[in-house]
Amino acid sequence: MSSTTDVSAGRAQISARTLRTDRWWLPPLLTFAGLAAWVAYATVRAFMQEWYFVEEYNYLTPFYSPCVSVGCEPESAHFGRFLPDVWWLPYASLTLPFLLLFRLTCYYYRKAYYRAFWLSPPACGVAEPHKKYSGETRFPLLGQNLHRYFFYAATLISVINTYDAVLAFGKADGGFGLGLGNIILVANVVALWAYTISCHSCRSIVGGRINNFSKHPMRYKSWQFVSRLNTKHMELAWLTLATLALTDFYIMAVSAGWISDLRIVG
Repeated sequence: MSSTTDVSAGRAQISARTLRTDRWWLPPLLTFAGLAAWVAYATVRAFMQEWYFVEEYNYLTPFYSPCVSVGCEPESAHFGRFLPDVWWLPYASLTLPFLLLFRLTCYYYRKAYYRAFWLSPPACGVAEPHKKYSGETRFPLLGQNLHRYFFYAATLISVINTYDAVLAFGKADGGFGLGLGNIILVANVVALWAYTISCHSCRSIVGGRINNFSKHPMRYKSWQFVSRLNTKHMELAWLTLATLALTDFYIMAVSAGWISDLRIVG
């Protein structure tokens, strides 16, 4: 196919933006709609500062974990309350910025929002509307190189989410309990771990700087496992957005009294 870029030596110049006849605009449009909807929901929920905890069953939504504001319900603050209680500061301000930066700098999400929001480029074989391209060599995109460090933070936050899910098996009266909320919390944690360790940075950390895998059999097996997950990084990225929203909405619905938790034990 002829080039749709600016004319240069040896290249034909055409006036059409692209010669593609398929619906190339549909994937970036769906990505834009999906990400925009999720960001809108997550932003509203992060600043609502209510319906985030079910005291009877110790259900804490991941959008408020860890709850470290002095406005948090005491039973939901597993790591103390020390941030001021003001409307513009989310109760989980200690972790939300790092989770956001981990997602923003993720290799898959870069591709997704570069195409869907910046149209850079909107699709393969379609010229982008920008006249200049500097890649990730200037601010703020230079910060994409910090992805590895945000991965460390995301791993720690996944540990906290796991702690929340385990704690939810203990009821407020001290007994053991199992409900639909527990299943949803555990499923969300499993998905979060799968997405986190499928990260390209994790794959590099596990198998990087090794010249001979035969001398490091455990790291080789770990690298193979992470590599298999890495091929599903895109699917896991979207799956975790779905499980996070579902987990939060379910806990909100139970906390607000819209529905009752389906109890299996206790």
